[in-house]
Amino acid sequence: MTGFDGLAGSDGGVPTAAKLDGLDGSDGSGGSDGGVLAETLETVRGWLGTYISVADDLDLDLLTLWAAHTHVAAETYTTPRLVLDSPMPGSGKTTVLEHLQRLCLRPVQAASISSPALLARMLDKEMRTILLDEVDRTLDPKKPGVDELVAILNSGYKRGATRPVLVPVQGGAWDVSEMSTYSPVAMAGNAPALPDDTRSRSIRVLLMPDLYGTVTSSDWEEIEPVAVELGEALADALDRFRDDVRSARPALPSGCVGRLKEKWNPLARVADAAGGRWPDTAAALITRDLEEVEMERQEGLLKLPPAVVLLRDIHAVWGEEERFHTTASLIGRLVAHNPDYWGDASPYGRQLTAQRMGRMLAQSAKVRATKDTTGARGYARASFARAWRSLGITPPSEPPEPSEPAKPSNEPLTYEGDEPW
Repeated sequence: MTGFDGLAGSDGGVPTAAKLDGLDGSDGSGGSDGGVLAETLETVRGWLGTYISVADDLDLDLLTLWAAHTHVAAETYTTPRLVLDSPMPGSGKTTVLEHLQRLCLRPVQAASISSPALLARMLDKEMRTILLDEVDRTLDPKKPGVDELVAILNSGYKRGATRPVLVPVQGGAWDVSEMSTYSPVAMAGNAPALPDDTRSRSIRVLLMPDLYGTVTSSDWEEIEPVAVELGEALADALDRFRDDVRSARPALPSGCVGRLKEKWNPLARVADAAGGRWPDTAAALITRDLEEVEMERQEGLLKLPPAVVLLRDIHAVWGEEERFHTTASLIGRLVAHNPDYWGDASPYGRQLTAQRMGRMLAQSAKVRATKDTTGARGYARASFARAWRSLGITPPSEPPEPSEPAKPSNEPLTYEGDEPW
């Protein structure tokens, strides 16, 4: 049991500061160093569950770990952006930001940031937790200056990121100063249209309206002192476990690599330092995210770059036993396989040409056309192997292509109902 007995509202009362007693580990009630961080996280999780309605209860654990990691972001190398999303207004996004304002490291809550330079100057003095509300409007790509602000938010998720800012010097001159942009950031909005690179650095929490009064209203006049004290307890607990978080190297679920690892590793390190149920909880959160990414990929919800679509479609139309295709035969198969993308109805307004395909493959995967033993110009399957593996199109254990010379496909390629290519 945590220091917040009855926190979830079973006693019908508003939590009081007395319920925080014991979180410093001084009274012997679950207060050994090994358990104080886990107990503090449970307390924060219970607090959030009292006031916040989420679509999945696991998101309460996510919010808890995210708030906790802000206090040790200097030790975690990366800090994922938190996106508070909802299908409609009145779902509690601002309420979550208000609670994070009491729980996170030196928070600053703003409806908007007036300029990228202001953000960089603020973060250069000390690390802050940036809480942005209504980003569906404030980060609208159509607004001037938004691109530069988004660039700071994107770069600042990794330690060492800086932004050059002009600063006045003696004599009325100006000098360039590299100011840090590394900081935790939480953004709230109704289905915000964030760029793909921002989303890839973000962890999303979906909030739903509380139509039936299942959570308690956040009356800050009543709960402010307890919320502030809880935030201080969380900061103290993380400070005691700072070295543990810095040295933690938890094993992550299979598939959590690259950008996914960068955004989940900080939360997993906090969970690993806390022990108890928290490492398994972090693993469950990561696995859920991996499953959602895979579902979106299968359903085509991700906006893949055209070059990636091309590489995926080439793999789809290439027979396993075929070693070489002429350029014309490969284009023919692509058009038949995905006519809306590569045929006359494509966004380009015409069918894929050999020149365009050649440029896309050379620029995105360094794959270039070659000639087979008969002099026919086209592409060898072996030249795609590295790109396919790197993009996860083929498994990393797929055996290498044979070194024997490629044989051309001399027979005309036909599809049922079509003319030979």
